[in-house]
Amino acid sequence: MSLAVCASACAAQAREIRIVSGTYGGSCGAPRGNATADLARQCDGKTTCPYVLTESLAGRKRAACRDDFLAEWTCKDAEFHVAALSPEVTPGSTLVLSCVWPAGAGK
Repeated sequence: MSLAVCASACAAQAREIRIVSGTYGGSCGAPRGNATADLARQCDGKTTCPYVLTESLAGRKRAACRDDFLAEWTCKDAEFHVAALSPEVTPGSTLVLSCVWPAGAGK
């Protein structure tokens, strides 16, 4: 009985990430959405995603400019989320995206 209850309750909490946009170097004038394909490849359809900035994106860095990374996503097409890595990101920097409902005391 408890397994069946958890299965339905857990499924209700399992909402999927849908990437809207990923931008690397927006602080340096890079076009919005230039990293969307890579971000979507790593994170679309997951409930939580530790997005790792790849070498191929970081190779676009311009001299004398401190690039940032901005991720925008939805959960079940209703909630819009934004998260960022500050300037000076490097390959291997990680940004965690999530659509998991918080649980615990007071939630």
